[in-house]
Amino acid sequence: MGTVFSFDVRGGDPTAVTSALDEAVAGLRRVDEVFSTYREDSEVARLARGELTVDACAPEVAEVLELAAEAERVSDGWFSTSYGGRLDPTGIVKGWAVERAARRVAAAGATGVSVNGGGDVQVLGAPGAGRPWRVGVSDPLRPGGLAAVVSAAGARELAVATSGSAERGAHIVDPRTGRSAVTDLVAVTVVAARLTWADCWATAAFAMGAREGLGWLESLEGVEGLLITAGDEVRCTGGLAGWLG
Repeated sequence: MGTVFSFDVRGGDPTAVTSALDEAVAGLRRVDEVFSTYREDSEVARLARGELTVDACAPEVAEVLELAAEAERVSDGWFSTSYGGRLDPTGIVKGWAVERAARRVAAAGATGVSVNGGGDVQVLGAPGAGRPWRVGVSDPLRPGGLAAVVSAAGARELAVATSGSAERGAHIVDPRTGRSAVTDLVAVTVVAARLTWADCWATAAFAMGAREGLGWLESLEGVEGLLITAGDEVRCTGGLAGWLG
């Protein structure tokens, strides 16, 4: 998927956990093969060209497209897998794949799992007794610095996802125009239980811009956000402070 994935796994039977970890890594490679928009022979590329139907694809394709349709509904179209006349589900695939990998390892008995996919993180359980997972949020305007640190204290599962233009440039698309989103933001970080949704909501809020994006994130249950504008203004949802530490 053009990025780096890392696993931090604690506890559980070593044999079972190692086997699950191998399966999770193989699963991520399989996701890339199926969903890549850069491989002409991927199922998604063939689906987009009309060479395959959804029913003829791997079951995961239908699952992801159904999730994407829900994300489009909740975001009132600000998140979309179809713009510019082509199918591109990559905006949801990475978060979904990371969350799935984390759950696969946790199901094998690991007591603490953290999976990081290109800076988007899903944590489950805890790294140790009385110790929560902590996730640093990069400062988009100060390379090497942190804008915040999110603590998973009190949560059995937590996800942190960031969308922005600081590292990859203007790659987020405005679904209404099919062109790069032009907003006053440089980064949006979303905290939620599941990375599948956190990743989608961060992308949608970035496309909306600071004012509309903040208001929309406030309306979502169990979701908090940190928005940073190009003018170095920081805006947060009301409950974000409870996750910082």
